[in-house]
Amino acid sequence: MDLEDASNPMIEANGTGGAVEAPLSSTTTRKNRPIISAEPLDIEAYAGLYTGRTKINRLIFIASHCDNPTMQLEALRMAYDEIKKGENTQLFREVVQKIEGRLGPNYEMDAAWCSTIERKAEQRKEKLESELNSYRTNLIKESIRMGYNDFGDFYYAHGALGDSFKSYVRTRDYCTTSKHIIQMCLNAILVSIEMCQFSNVTSYVSKAEQTPEALDPPTVAKLCCAAGLAHLEAKKYKLAARKFLEVGPELGNSYSEVIAPQDIATYGGLCALASFDRTELKNKVIDNINFRDFLELVPEVRELINDFYSSHYASCLEYLGNLKPNLMFDIHLYDHVETLYDQIRNKALIQYTLPFVSVDMRMMADAFKTSVAGLEKELEALITDNQIQARIDSHNKILYARHADQRNATFQRVLQTGNEFDQDVRAMLLRANLLKRECNITASRKV
Repeated sequence: MDLEDASNPMIEANGTGGAVEAPLSSTTTRKNRPIISAEPLDIEAYAGLYTGRTKINRLIFIASHCDNPTMQLEALRMAYDEIKKGENTQLFREVVQKIEGRLGPNYEMDAAWCSTIERKAEQRKEKLESELNSYRTNLIKESIRMGYNDFGDFYYAHGALGDSFKSYVRTRDYCTTSKHIIQMCLNAILVSIEMCQFSNVTSYVSKAEQTPEALDPPTVAKLCCAAGLAHLEAKKYKLAARKFLEVGPELGNSYSEVIAPQDIATYGGLCALASFDRTELKNKVIDNINFRDFLELVPEVRELINDFYSSHYASCLEYLGNLKPNLMFDIHLYDHVETLYDQIRNKALIQYTLPFVSVDMRMMADAFKTSVAGLEKELEALITDNQIQARIDSHNKILYARHADQRNATFQRVLQTGNEFDQDVRAMLLRANLLKRECNITASRKV
C-alpha cells in the first residue's frame, strides 16, 4: 500500500468522518509538490537572513551545537569575519578561543585590532560623558534623551548589554513624544532578547502598545514578533502562534537584527500545529492571507500544514523528520523542538482515530512509521491521559472507540432536571405557607 493511502485505514466509519477539505489554495498538486530537503544547513544562506549581533550569536550557536567539524569551522569563520566589522572585542576573543587555530594564521588572535578598538572606545566614551554632562547642565531634555540613547548604542556595540539596557531605559524620563517612547521600547526589547530576559520583552511590548497613535504597521509587526518570542520562551505555544500569525507583510526584512520572515513561518506554523484545533488551524492559518505570504518562503512548513490538515500523516511526519536537524540549530526553537514534535504527533494520533469506530493498529503503525508495539504504548498513554476515548484489543491489534451512551445520558439529565424541579417547588410551597401563617423570622440585633 502506498504511504499516502496508508493514512486512511478505516475499518468501520461512525458517520462523523466526512470528506477531507481542500488544502491551501496556493499549493500545487501533490504530484508537483517540492522535494523534501534533507540536506545539511546552508550556513551562508542562513546567516544572510540576519544582521547585527543576532547573526553572530546564531553562527556561534551553530558551531557549539554542530557535530560536523567542517560546518562548525565554517560557522566560526563567518562569525570571526562578522565580528571584525564591529567593535565587540569580548565576543571576538571568545570566537578566537573556539577556533583554536584550526583556520590558519588569518583567523588567529588579532591583539593590535583589539587594542585599537578598545582605545577608540575609551575616547568615544569620554566624549559621550562630556556631552551628556553638558546637556544635563543646560537642562535640554531632548539632548539628554539623545545622550542616553547614544550611550545605549555605544554599550550595545561593545557587548555591554546590561549597561546598554540601563541607558536605553533612562531615556524614558526625557521622552517628549509618542515616537520617542516607541523607540525606547524597541531598544529595550532588542537588548532584552539578546540577554534572554523575556519578562522585560513582554513588559516593554505592553508599554509600546499603550501608545497606539505612534504605531505604524512595521512597528506593530515587530512588537508581534517580540511578543511571540516571549511566549515561545515561556512555552505558551498557543499564545506564541497567535502573535506570529498577527505579523503583517509590512515587516519584510526590517527586523533582521532579531528575526527573519522565514522564522515567522516556522515558529508560527509549528506552534499552531501543536496547539490549535482543526477549526483554528483552518481559520487562522490556512485561510490567513498574510501568513500565507510567509509560508511561501518555507515550502516544507506550508506542505506539512497542508498534509496535517488533509490527514496525510505519513507525508507530514516525513516533512517534520527532515526539518528537525536544521531546527535544532535555531537559537530560539532548539529547546522546544522535542516538545512541539511530541504535541504535533499526539494531535495527529488523536485526529487520526477520531472519525472511526475501530482502527487497524497495524495499518496505523505504517502510517506513523513506527512499530505496532511502539504505537500501542503511545495510544495507551493518550488513553490514560483521557485524550482518546477508546480501548485496545491487544490480541487482534485493533483500537475500538468508546462512545458515550447517548440514551442513558439523556435519561440521566431528565432525572436530574426533575429532581431539581421537585426541590424548587417544595421550597416555594414551604415559603408560601410560612408567609401565609406570618411565620417571619428576623435576625436578632447585636447590641
